[in-house]
Amino acid sequence: QVQLVESGGGLVQPGGSLRLSCAVSDISFRSSALAWYRQAPGKERELVATITADGSTNYAVSVKGRFTISRVNTKNTVYLQMNSLKPEDTAVYFCNKPLYERLWNWGQGTQVTVSS
Repeated sequence: QVQLVESGGGLVQPGGSLRLSCAVSDISFRSSALAWYRQAPGKERELVATITADGSTNYAVSVKGRFTISRVNTKNTVYLQMNSLKPEDTAVYFCNKPLYERLWNWGQGTQVTVSS
């Protein structure tokens, strides 16, 4: 069974930065498109960013220009660099595949809290 282990979350002040990591235990990692999602309290999970196997990226309008998704295939890890964080970025962040793919089982996620 594929395991997704997200890490790197924490408490940060508005305007601050965090770098999230997600380690994936799947031999198909290199050929898979990947995505970061987030879920705020009382809200549905939403797509934040995607990266294809060849490195093409897309972002939600709300994070474009502030967040950067990247991947290191030799480490089976996908990253999310988050800059200029806002209180509305507060959520649990998850990695997985994009919704047009067959998803892996969800991991535990990592909590990001943006507050002064």
